[in-house]
Amino acid sequence: MARERVQIKTPEQVRAMRRAGLVVADALDAVRAAVRPGVTTADLDAVAERVIRGAGATPSFLGYFDYPATLCVSVNDEVVHGIPGARVLEPGDVVSVDCGAIVDGWHGDSAFSTVLPPADPQDVDLVATTEAAMWAGIAALHGAARTSAVGQAVDDLVGDRFGIVEEYVGHGIGTAMHQPPDVPNYRSRDRGARVQPGLVVAVEPMLTRGGPDTHELADGWTVTTDDGSRAAHWEHTVAVLPDGRLWVLTARDGGAAGLAPWLPTGGVAAGADGV
Repeated sequence: MARERVQIKTPEQVRAMRRAGLVVADALDAVRAAVRPGVTTADLDAVAERVIRGAGATPSFLGYFDYPATLCVSVNDEVVHGIPGARVLEPGDVVSVDCGAIVDGWHGDSAFSTVLPPADPQDVDLVATTEAAMWAGIAALHGAARTSAVGQAVDDLVGDRFGIVEEYVGHGIGTAMHQPPDVPNYRSRDRGARVQPGLVVAVEPMLTRGGPDTHELADGWTVTTDDGSRAAHWEHTVAVLPDGRLWVLTARDGGAAGLAPWLPTGGVAAGADGV
């Protein structure tokens, strides 16, 4: 069976995607500043929408297959696709926030997780490990032949400490939010797409404190763990540049800080002028 064609971007198109990525970064920074016990998930959604609209951009998620909000806000045992609403955040909650924006037809996509104080140390470990797995997966693209390197790196870092969700994976991104190739967060027989200049993907591991199995709720969106264990989700959009360096389009510093432990000799295009 033939693979779906991967959309390879020109340097100019990658720069356009960087603009979308920075809008997402701004929106998520505003949400980070607002997230605390006592606010509702709808409050966070309103914060993100104001930032995105204020930048002249469009939310990627709103209206996507009739999705009703700007953000996905997933709490505790919710893995991804939690619909913002009247839920009030409580002390100790694990909160995962996923955001996308469109600028001039190009998408950016990013997510983070946090634990509201007072934090269970096991939840802190879950969130920190998920973030580290994301950076390890992104770094694995540097010099890799195939995108399967991402899942191998995530799997190696996580080991058997946490469950790795397999039903939902990373993806290509560009003129659509979800494009080929799929980018699994686990070791797979499928070698994946060729890593080449102009490849842009979203790397997004999702880990749980229990088993990896999930199910979708009756709302048709919210995904929760089967065993009720807590989950975390981190994501960045990353481009492979013509010289082989990586440019994390949704990180304000281009990924320099996050990738430094993994690529100490370089390979990262930092800042606003990656191409």
